[in-house]
Amino acid sequence: MAKLAFLGLGVMGGPMAGHLQKAGHDVTVYNRTAARADAWVKAYGGAMATTPREAASGAEFVMSCVGNDDDLRSVTLGEDGAFAGMESGAVFVDHTTVSAAVTSELYATADALQISYVDAPISGGQAGAENAALSIMCGGDAGAYERAEPVMNTYAKLCRRIGESGTGQTTKMCNQIAIAGLVQGLSEALHFAEKAGLDGRAVVEVISQGAAGSWQMANRYETMLDDHFDHGFAVDWMRKDLGICLDTADENGASLPVTALVDQFYKDVQKLGGGRWDTSSLIKRLRAMG
Repeated sequence: MAKLAFLGLGVMGGPMAGHLQKAGHDVTVYNRTAARADAWVKAYGGAMATTPREAASGAEFVMSCVGNDDDLRSVTLGEDGAFAGMESGAVFVDHTTVSAAVTSELYATADALQISYVDAPISGGQAGAENAALSIMCGGDAGAYERAEPVMNTYAKLCRRIGESGTGQTTKMCNQIAIAGLVQGLSEALHFAEKAGLDGRAVVEVISQGAAGSWQMANRYETMLDDHFDHGFAVDWMRKDLGICLDTADENGASLPVTALVDQFYKDVQKLGGGRWDTSSLIKRLRAMG
């Protein structure tokens, strides 16, 4: 059991921190909105801090799951940032999906402070966080990863080091690229079934058992057919992630035509007022087109 800090208690971070506390770790949490941290402590125990630095003080591991590059900088850097409170030899594990640039920046800053830094973005959605069934893709020094892996396994179905610092984030980009095309394909299939007068549930029952089957189909087809889109990862966050993918592709020369197209489709969903709908809401765009 370890003394831990967890920064960011959203739909992913809250349950993840809860699993750590339930497992017997000594967890101190920080959230930008203090009321959420207070509610977490009432639900799980542990303690709350008023700054990232206070939360990280004396912690062997500090985990973060915030929104974007700027949010991550705000909880790590500066007088009240976590790095200022961490001791030499401690490990910072970032579960946020961010750019390779900020990961490189923070890895170097942490290294100069003799703090280990592991980029460890996650996949599995809100259900994965709640059920301790996340896939975690990691980059960083092997020794730091080996120390942090048992802690991450508290909420992981699979946790793997891909390579050096930054490779966790680039692997998460691969994940988001693959999801974008899958969700659009599923949306088109269900929309086509509706237009053809077919029973969507019967269609999926058949095609899901063949080559068309996917996690998205198994977990989202019913809610898509029922026009319900409040199941976790929001369109606004997906566009943030796809923007990172497309920027990185510009740098490394990768061609991502489908990803670029689906990113624009999500922009259309935002224009429909669906920025907080989950990513399966691509079908709403097709329905709106007639």
